[in-house]
Amino acid sequence: MASTALPPRNLLKRTVTSTTAESSPSTAQGSPNDTPRQSPSSTSLSSMSSLEDNKGHSYGKLIDTYGNEFEIPDYTINDIRNAIPKHCFERSGLTGLSYVARDILSLATTFYLFNRFVTPENIPSTPVRAALWAVYTIVQGLFGTGLWVLAHECGHQAFSTSKVLNDTTGWICHSALLVPYFSWKISHGKHHKATGNMERDMVFVPKTREAYAHRIGKLVHELHELTEETPIATLIHSIGQQLLGWPMYLLANVTGHNNHERQSEGRGKGKVNGYTTGVNHFNPSSPLFEAKDAKLIVLSDIGIAITVTVLVMLCRTYGFSNMAVWYFIPYLWVNHWLVAITYLQHTDPTLPHYAAESWNYVRGAAATIDREFGFVGRQLLHGIIETHVLHHYVSTIPFYHADEATEAIKPVMGRHYRANVEGGSLGFLQSMWKSARWCQWVEPSEGAVGEGKGVFFFRNRNGLGTPPMVLKEVKPVVGNSKMGMVVGADQ
Repeated sequence: MASTALPPRNLLKRTVTSTTAESSPSTAQGSPNDTPRQSPSSTSLSSMSSLEDNKGHSYGKLIDTYGNEFEIPDYTINDIRNAIPKHCFERSGLTGLSYVARDILSLATTFYLFNRFVTPENIPSTPVRAALWAVYTIVQGLFGTGLWVLAHECGHQAFSTSKVLNDTTGWICHSALLVPYFSWKISHGKHHKATGNMERDMVFVPKTREAYAHRIGKLVHELHELTEETPIATLIHSIGQQLLGWPMYLLANVTGHNNHERQSEGRGKGKVNGYTTGVNHFNPSSPLFEAKDAKLIVLSDIGIAITVTVLVMLCRTYGFSNMAVWYFIPYLWVNHWLVAITYLQHTDPTLPHYAAESWNYVRGAAATIDREFGFVGRQLLHGIIETHVLHHYVSTIPFYHADEATEAIKPVMGRHYRANVEGGSLGFLQSMWKSARWCQWVEPSEGAVGEGKGVFFFRNRNGLGTPPMVLKEVKPVVGNSKMGMVVGADQ
């Protein structure tokens, strides 16, 4: 199929306000000290230590999905932190609680207004009432997602300077939304420690060429010959992801890494992702955690149990149909938004992923992208969509300082900062479809050499952008087969 690569300037808005970063030495420093407490097995910092400087180092020709040449980041984590104004690091528990109160009040007010006025007495037409209650579920889903984001701030200790206040607030808010707070806090912290690492990342790890071929029942050398995936197949997959992605992740670690054997405690021995293997966010003995985390996992489960008990009692009192509209459908909307947000933060035709030997913290944090969701994103969702790149470098900065801090790091990141803000809110929604069509699996660039062979980019069978490598034959995989290192390509 012919390539339909598009120039980046038409699709991607990059802010380049300084060339300072271009001359900065590359280090991979960064045991970041701004994420929640981690398990030693997941935060062994050997893979975060300094790697060879980019200067004078040849990676070959790295080509992203749009057909643009990619350059590996060449600045340090200290460059990032030093560029951010000191006051951006300040956290206020009072300010955080005021936003929690605002979101809870928004949920309560909406519930009161609809139950008070959207009734048969006031609106006799059943279709009109149904349409208004549908609007209710959407609005409550957005307010609920905002509350979810504030609990996420608590997990990163960005909510206040008090760990007790952070964890208490986060546990209450997340439990009310059926999220296991401490369990997710620990696994999410590991995601921040290994963003973009194909072996250690905890969420939306893309399929390798081999894994994608296996899923559709083909051989790796056949992918470039396949006909286009039908739009209906893409749509079905996307709907399934949006409806079931979050519970599947919590219950079976779907989209998380599957290298649990490397758990230093031995908790991952013989464990693989799945619904009956114990690799989930509710099992204290899950390889996602260490033994010392067990009491926190139990506490998370207790929070979920309390919420489930309350919901059962409310269903018995008011009926399931009422609770479906009041809580369960808004709950599905919350799930939809958090999956969409996370997916689009880490899945884009411009973004790389890295083999373990080519990864470091600075590179991984830069493998994220900011987007724009207008008023909804900035006000109701507390800017989690618009300032995610910064969040991966310094996650203790509270959301109300994130815009200023983002502007401060753009000159340091230069061409490595990525933001797709075209189309605003509509553009954000359209990106879900674009990423689903363009980003099907990852593989190395055909012209990569040396360490560059461990830098992977999205490819697809839809004739969009850079075509996948043409393989003459399937040869034994060099190194770790799970990394999808493709050999035997036409050169």
